[in-house]
Amino acid sequence: MSNADLFRQAWGNFATGVSLITTVEGDGSVHGMTANGIASVSLDPMLAMVCVGHSAKTFPILKQSGRFGINILTEDQKPIGEYYAKSDNSDDDKSPASFKLTRSGTPFLIGSLASMDCHVVNAHVEGDHTVFIGQVSEIELTKGSPLLFYGGKWMTLNQ
Repeated sequence: MSNADLFRQAWGNFATGVSLITTVEGDGSVHGMTANGIASVSLDPMLAMVCVGHSAKTFPILKQSGRFGINILTEDQKPIGEYYAKSDNSDDDKSPASFKLTRSGTPFLIGSLASMDCHVVNAHVEGDHTVFIGQVSEIELTKGSPLLFYGGKWMTLNQ
């Protein structure tokens, strides 16, 4: 087994929540990517981060837009997580997600546990990913149970 495989397996043992990172393409359409590489960075100012692979379709779109939404998924939003986890969604596949736009035009996923509107204030290239740091300008919360990811599987708190 290669070191990269071991590294991936090691991180697969870290249970995470699942989020949908949203941004807007040049033509105004919503673009999304399922991610668990997110974190809170600072409370004052409110900063959050997302790690995006350079080979991901999201990378050039987020880099150009300079804005992203972090939407923390509920256990009922697994189909949304699965849809946006695919590297290619053909035009025949209709997204199961519904969005509303913030005052700044960032897409928020309707029904997510939390949504945060982030304006990129810094970006750090690290290996094959860029860590985008965003200042949070708008937050929405709802109630529910989170969707989790552990050992390469979608899970809930009740499993």
